[in-house]
Amino acid sequence: MATQLAPEAPAFTYRRSPTANEAFEEWLRSNPQALPTHTHPWDVSRSDIYVNDTWGPIFREMREKAPVNKVTGTPYGDYWNVASHQAISHVEALPELFSSSWRHGGITIGDPPADIDPEVLAERQLPMFIAMDRPEHTGQRRTVAPAFTPAKIVEMEAEIRRRTATVLDSLPVGEKFDWVDKVSIELTTGMLAILFGFPWEDRRLLTFWSDWAGDVELTLARDLADDRHAILMEMAHYFQRLWMERMGAAPTPDLISMMIHSEAMSHMSPQEFMGNLVLLIVGGNDTTRNTMSGIVHALHTFPDQRAILEADASVIPNAVQECIRFVTPLAHMRRTATADTELFGNQIKAGDKLVMWYLSANRDEAVFPIADKLLVERENARRHLSFGYGIHRCVGARLAELQLRVLLEEMRERRMRVHVTGEVKRVRANFVHGFRKLEVEVERY
Repeated sequence: MATQLAPEAPAFTYRRSPTANEAFEEWLRSNPQALPTHTHPWDVSRSDIYVNDTWGPIFREMREKAPVNKVTGTPYGDYWNVASHQAISHVEALPELFSSSWRHGGITIGDPPADIDPEVLAERQLPMFIAMDRPEHTGQRRTVAPAFTPAKIVEMEAEIRRRTATVLDSLPVGEKFDWVDKVSIELTTGMLAILFGFPWEDRRLLTFWSDWAGDVELTLARDLADDRHAILMEMAHYFQRLWMERMGAAPTPDLISMMIHSEAMSHMSPQEFMGNLVLLIVGGNDTTRNTMSGIVHALHTFPDQRAILEADASVIPNAVQECIRFVTPLAHMRRTATADTELFGNQIKAGDKLVMWYLSANRDEAVFPIADKLLVERENARRHLSFGYGIHRCVGARLAELQLRVLLEEMRERRMRVHVTGEVKRVRANFVHGFRKLEVEVERY
């Protein structure tokens, strides 16, 4: 039972530092010899190409020469790159043949260390419905889906608009500040707090946990494995308290209550409970947060497109789709072949790892002409794969779209133009794609 996750402890303290990024960077400084070595030119698991924003030409070459190709001997083992829009859509459309299940390896490029104790591995694996196949996936997804129906999204708009207005009105004009911290994190953690019915004063814990859960590169730092597990256990302890408080109470619209009153999720194992918390927190935090930051950076980079938005509010809904395409807040998802098969002329063996690079698909010139430019009036922007495709398409996609639309509308309402004027620090990761820091200044136009 999920309610048996952790014993009650008086005056339990939840750590809030160091951040996952701080811990990993310190580990790199202390262990330079342990920095992963990437020798294959198409091994795009290397995090430096994302932190330095140099990934584009590598994927372009792949799409032109071999949109499905295998790389071997990487720090993440052997894997197939799936780099084109067509190939990724094909793989996603065959969920039985190309499994998402945690039992086969899950949804990210990393694998557990080969020498890890099996009992420790069993304790630390975190099943979540995005990393399940049918029928398990169907039942658990249906549990949380009612929180994201069109009717629910309409109900949320007024509150999202109010909170967005409050955050934007608090920003200094003509002074440098970090957009990631002041806007992107603040808005997304606030939204998560509402979805979970999470105590408002502790909402920044959600960001802290999201980063420790979602930074795939942490798996390369064996010295941090125990810290990561301990922090996720603290997350589980906190949510266990909320679970216990709401057991026996009348159903409420928050996600924890939905789990409690669901046949599919009320009897989750502790690992499943933690896994689904990680999924909902990372899915609701990192993706929208990085798109909110990426929008500002992209509009600064393409001022002609910003001018279109400033002149015509009707373009905003389509611009949201184009910004999601251009930013692509999750770079990849992984699948594992369950049988021998052929994929666009390539012989895939059962057990092979396939990494679907959404980042590449969303820059595929065969689908998106002039793909490396933000075009807010792009006619087919909705064909982006940032939310995935098929049965695993992001359950919270409509909510993310709403948050981004409201942000652009409220910025335009205030005639707010944002310029990148200081430090730009990108995420050092091959999974989450976005910004750690984005120093900007606001002006009125």
